[in-house]
Amino acid sequence: MSTAAPVVPEERADAAAWLAVFAGALGALMASLDISIVNSALPTIQGEIGASGTEGTWISTAYLVAEIVIIPLSGWLERVLGLRTLLLLAAGLFTGFSMMCGLSTSLLMMVIGRVGQGFTGGALIPTAMTIVATRLPRHQQPVGNTVFGGTVILGPLAGPILGGWLTENISWHYAFFLNLPIGIALILMLLFTMPHQKAHLVEVRNADWFGIVGMAMGLGGLTVMLEDGEREQWFASPEIRWMAFTTVLGFLSIAIGQMRASRPVIRLSLLRDRQFGAIVGMTTMNGMVLYGTSYIIPQFLSAVAGYNALQSGEIVLLSGIPMIIMMPFTPFLMRTIDIRIAVSFGLLLIMTSAWIEIDMTAETAGGTFAVSQLVRGLGTVFTAFFLNQAAVRSVSPAQAADAAGLYNGARNLGGSLALAGLAVIQDQRTWLHSRRIEETLSANSVGVQAYVANQSAALGSQDAAMRSLGNTIEIQALVMTYADLFWMLAIGVLCVMPAVLLLRPLPQHSKPVATH
Repeated sequence: MSTAAPVVPEERADAAAWLAVFAGALGALMASLDISIVNSALPTIQGEIGASGTEGTWISTAYLVAEIVIIPLSGWLERVLGLRTLLLLAAGLFTGFSMMCGLSTSLLMMVIGRVGQGFTGGALIPTAMTIVATRLPRHQQPVGNTVFGGTVILGPLAGPILGGWLTENISWHYAFFLNLPIGIALILMLLFTMPHQKAHLVEVRNADWFGIVGMAMGLGGLTVMLEDGEREQWFASPEIRWMAFTTVLGFLSIAIGQMRASRPVIRLSLLRDRQFGAIVGMTTMNGMVLYGTSYIIPQFLSAVAGYNALQSGEIVLLSGIPMIIMMPFTPFLMRTIDIRIAVSFGLLLIMTSAWIEIDMTAETAGGTFAVSQLVRGLGTVFTAFFLNQAAVRSVSPAQAADAAGLYNGARNLGGSLALAGLAVIQDQRTWLHSRRIEETLSANSVGVQAYVANQSAALGSQDAAMRSLGNTIEIQALVMTYADLFWMLAIGVLCVMPAVLLLRPLPQHSKPVATH
């Protein structure tokens, strides 16, 4: 007579482990929220600290550039300091830099604060996944991953509307002061739930310092060139020439690190894999569209449609509705749909969403963006989620962390390039369209003289009539410029679509892997 083997109960996480998971998710939410919380309030912030439209993009770009540098470093920093110490430092410094942003009275002070936020917030996002992987047993990790995934999606979507509401009802300063109570709660949760780990400072000697310094110099110099190049007349300016030299020197330093370091800070050799290289290319373009449109739409609604920050944030939030609805179904979609079909469909939707906006006019209001935002959100589901899984599956398990860092860095790099590049193109195209419109308006034209006469009678003086005509020209030039920007984003997506052919199908009927 045989006896059944005793059933061993599955290990279950205790309350402290779950509290640690929620602490990590809270940190990721705080960091991801601040990526976009300034977008809707940007016109107001620019006005109060005396920044031009081009200079104001630094407020968003500085955060993204700092994150690009720190995300690949988070794994090394964890080994050096220990997870608990790293999280406490990141949470404390992030809160402090947030207060600096909220108290800013100049562009320089704001940018320094945003750089600090990016460096510290960038460490909070990937380490949240580490908490899930180390504190929860395998059978409970999907729940932890869902909690983390929800915060990563919620943060960038809630950021514009929350920032807009605070700007309109209280003050834009509280978009940053909001992090003070959250940061204090996070620090207390980490102190009581995360075990202390011994620091391994010897890892500092083994670091890829060529790569670390090179990333800061290369990416920082490149961003400064894009931000200030147009205003400083490009290479006619000594500053831009120095930034170009710094950029080249930085990228050369990264190359030296790739050849000399046993474990480069960013493993660019992964790009030799055709699938992973294709994923990085598409992810970079996807980041450009996502961050670019979240910048363009509030700027258009503020300058042309007269929307306030809250109203602009509500329009941007629409793209999150398809993401939230579809998120529970993504594991099923990944098991049943070929990645090449899914990503092609997603890119086509994203391109279409940008193409829809090309026909905008001066009468275009927020409701006109509703369809394109919903289409863009649905397209993001079919690109970001599938590419995220493919990025890690395309490399060996030992290289998964490097692949995740490079993947996330590419997305943020695309966003940084979009914010800097679009602002420069916006200035150029606005000037061009203004001059072209003026060329069609001859002072001797009967129509122009009749318009000025009618406006003079209505406004009380010829000077007021001329100012009104100038404002009309400016508005029309802006509309044409924003249409150009959407057209460029649509063409950019079209250019990367052939890279879908380099993708390999995901393993059928397999569970999604945990990434960040």
